[in-house]
Amino acid sequence: MIARAVNVEALRAAARAAIVMPAVFAFASNVIARPQTSLFAAFGSFAVLVLVDFGGRRRIRLVAYLAFAVAGAGLISLGTICSRDPWLAAGAMAAVGFAILFAGAFSGYLAAAANGAILLFVLPANVPAPDSAIPDRLLGWCLAAGAGTVAALVLWPSRRRADLRRAAAGAIRRVLDLIEADPAEQATRAEAARAGVAGLSRRFLGSQHRPAGPTAATAALVALPDELDWLLSFLPATREDQTVDGMARENAETMAAAAAVLDASADRLEGGDAQADFERLDRARADHVRALIRTLPELMPDDDPTALTDVLETPFRVSSSSFAARELAVYAMRATDGDEPEPNGAAGPSRADKLDAAERLAIEHASVRSVWLQNSVRGAVALALAVFVAQRSGLEHAFWVVLGTLSVLRSNALGTGRSIVTALAGTAAGIVVGAAIVIGIGTHHAALWAVLPAAVFLAAYAPRAISFAAGQAAFTIVLFVLFNLIQPVGWSVGVVRLEDVAIGFAVSLGVGLLFWPRGAATALRSDLAEAYARGADYVVAAMHDMIGGGDAEETRRAAAAVGGAAHRLDDSFRQYLVERSATRYGVEDVAGLVSAATRVRRAAESLTALAAMCNGVTTLQSCGAHLESELNAFHAWYASLAYGLVNRRPIGAPHSRDGDGRMALVECARAALRDPATKNTALSLLWAVEHLENLRRLETHIAARAQATVADAREGSRLLRLGFALTR
Repeated sequence: MIARAVNVEALRAAARAAIVMPAVFAFASNVIARPQTSLFAAFGSFAVLVLVDFGGRRRIRLVAYLAFAVAGAGLISLGTICSRDPWLAAGAMAAVGFAILFAGAFSGYLAAAANGAILLFVLPANVPAPDSAIPDRLLGWCLAAGAGTVAALVLWPSRRRADLRRAAAGAIRRVLDLIEADPAEQATRAEAARAGVAGLSRRFLGSQHRPAGPTAATAALVALPDELDWLLSFLPATREDQTVDGMARENAETMAAAAAVLDASADRLEGGDAQADFERLDRARADHVRALIRTLPELMPDDDPTALTDVLETPFRVSSSSFAARELAVYAMRATDGDEPEPNGAAGPSRADKLDAAERLAIEHASVRSVWLQNSVRGAVALALAVFVAQRSGLEHAFWVVLGTLSVLRSNALGTGRSIVTALAGTAAGIVVGAAIVIGIGTHHAALWAVLPAAVFLAAYAPRAISFAAGQAAFTIVLFVLFNLIQPVGWSVGVVRLEDVAIGFAVSLGVGLLFWPRGAATALRSDLAEAYARGADYVVAAMHDMIGGGDAEETRRAAAAVGGAAHRLDDSFRQYLVERSATRYGVEDVAGLVSAATRVRRAAESLTALAAMCNGVTTLQSCGAHLESELNAFHAWYASLAYGLVNRRPIGAPHSRDGDGRMALVECARAALRDPATKNTALSLLWAVEHLENLRRLETHIAARAQATVADAREGSRLLRLGFALTR
């Protein structure tokens, strides 16, 4: 179903381009009849209709397209000014290319506009012209931008965001089915829920960059897969499991209230107008806590500290599931402009202003380990070098060199080499087909005009729905037809394109060998290690903050550090998915490690929420001190995990429970639960133990996934060295 949806979306975009681009080009060629205007009307239409596709609500999309039109006018003017000096053109290309590529780290809209924006600088910078040509060029661009914007908004507009909402709703429905399942159906529905959440995550990872636009609604939509995965980690909790003495009614009501907000969330995402009943959920969660405090002293074991986890498991799952459901429902309401509740002390996403958020992102990506920075530097250098080589060589269509560079540049040298072979094969096929068309048609303009819409349709459709090589072939056919309409030159234009793009491919390969040739696979292991290490730091800091021996500022710094590590990991994982044909890492193992890193971070956020519950009440540092030994073991395990991932070393067994420490904690908490001044803190400590136990169980799965990835990395390193030898 996902593949079919992608093809339908590609079909709409291709049909839109096939209708509008030839019409705009025809108007510019036959009515205005200025070569520069015709050229920029044609390629400008291609940029707007094929290379750029903004999602979101219509008003926001309109603003995005208008901003792109203004930016495009500036890029065309700057490119024209630089077009007569190779050094100036190359320097400007480096600065502009880096700015455009790196800006994509801050917003999905900026990332979506990158290729189109680069084309709007590359074309004028590599077609030398006096400054007096700027008005004609801008006129062509205005025609393209105006027609393209209208077409994008009213002619089969993109439904990607609506499709993602429906997919998220479907995954929520599967989780709901699990919550409401009878024991006999639980295993089947659990498998369906896991498959639904995993499928949703893969769908959201279908692009190189997270599909986050400039609005809080889009960012909230993007958060749903992680929130669902976090919720699913606490399930199943069937009705038969909810039988702790004295708490059956509270457990059942809490889960029913959680299911109700999930149902309302799914309805909103499906286009309905339901509002989540957060008041009922908050009331049920408060009653659940009071009932647990009332009954727990009698239920706590006297002589077996390990039995504490058995006693607390069901109420812990119920409480954590309701907390995760509430957070997910908040995101769903935000994604659909629904009514949000007041913050309840949970560690949700920051509401800092956009400038502060941009500053944080810039700092996060300033490291040379950032895949986004690596790609931006590599792309800027490759494009600048291509511009300089093309201009100094005096090639007839110099911008083809730069387009060739851009089209095959990947994040590692081996990946670039494979792209070159594919692109050359596609270009050669396009030349053969295009030459046959031109030779068969000759100078009959009417026939060329008839062929142009079909060629544009194929060029827009093939890269998305068929293959990269098919896209190269189709684009070559478009160039054949366009240049024979502007200035008839016959089949020889294909030979020129093959020569020029081959130079561009060589530039791309050379730069790929010089800058971070190992690509995202190596960065991914490092970013995984960093995410786990910073997540463990955050867990320990939140625990210390809760028991009264920590520093709130240290916890905030830990939260900021893990947020930056999560962003870098997200980027490197997406890049890894783009280039995974050049690596032997198991996709499922890596995806599992990325998901587990998110769970560690979310556990720390839950601990921070527990610490917030203890603000203003008596702390229990003497009780919490009994966890210190296990916290040290926990922290040491994640440090060894990070070392093993980076250095490809064996991963150890999960950290051991501190039985004596837990026994002492049980005795201390038993007394504290009977004191009204400390009962909330005591319960928070017991909840914290459950989070530690949950993370300890998770370590078993992390170790298995990491061990498989480390083994693949060793084999991948050997193959990569062999690949380098073969490409030389």
